Amino acid sequence: MNASPAPFSKKPARAAQPLPYWLREFALIRLATVMAAGALCIGVATVFASSWYVDHAEQQRAQAQQTRDAARQRYDQVETEKREIRAYQPQFAMLRSRGLIGEEKRLDWVEQIRQIQEQRKLAPLSYEIEPQQAIKLDAPLPLGDYALRGSRMNLRMELLHEGDLFNFLDDLRQRSYYAVQECTLRRVGAVQNLPNTPTLGAECKLNWLTLAPAAVPRKGAG
Repeated sequence: MNASPAPFSKKPARAAQPLPYWLREFALIRLATVMAAGALCIGVATVFASSWYVDHAEQQRAQAQQTRDAARQRYDQVETEKREIRAYQPQFAMLRSRGLIGEEKRLDWVEQIRQIQEQRKLAPLSYEIEPQQAIKLDAPLPLGDYALRGSRMNLRMELLHEGDLFNFLDDLRQRSYYAVQECTLRRVGAVQNLPNTPTLGAECKLNWLTLAPAAVPRKGAG
């Protein structure tokens, strides 16, 4: 007699474990949590935006301060230049009228020499003027946009006495600007006690001075 198989039996299912209480309660606070997270994000974004705005505003303020300081400096510089122009304009006009500032005026020099010779009743004289050259000074001078130039004159005169030379140079200095480089006096063979007869000869080297606008260096000049 065959034994009948034992009937299949199911194992009883396990009962579902209850959720932790904090998960069961989360549904109650979920909306509040989302709102809190959103508020936190908005707060962080607001903090970053405020910080960026403050930095940007500070940069704009610093830039505006620099612009204002630069404008103030330019204004002060312009006012200083105006005061200097008012103070030095009469002297500048006087120097220009006497031929120191601007291009050299050789014809004026020749005319001045002729007038002094006639007024002082000096003996005939001769001179040669060399080409104009730049003058290098031992100590630099603040000449601005101008450069000091000079034209050498080799002057030869016959004199009744030394005073004729000194008077001639003094009269010339009242009308123009020059520097005496050297003067040499020598006696000439003349009949003694003969009136209006030169007894001395003078050879002088004069440098006629001018302040001319400095040459602007050309681009590419090495």
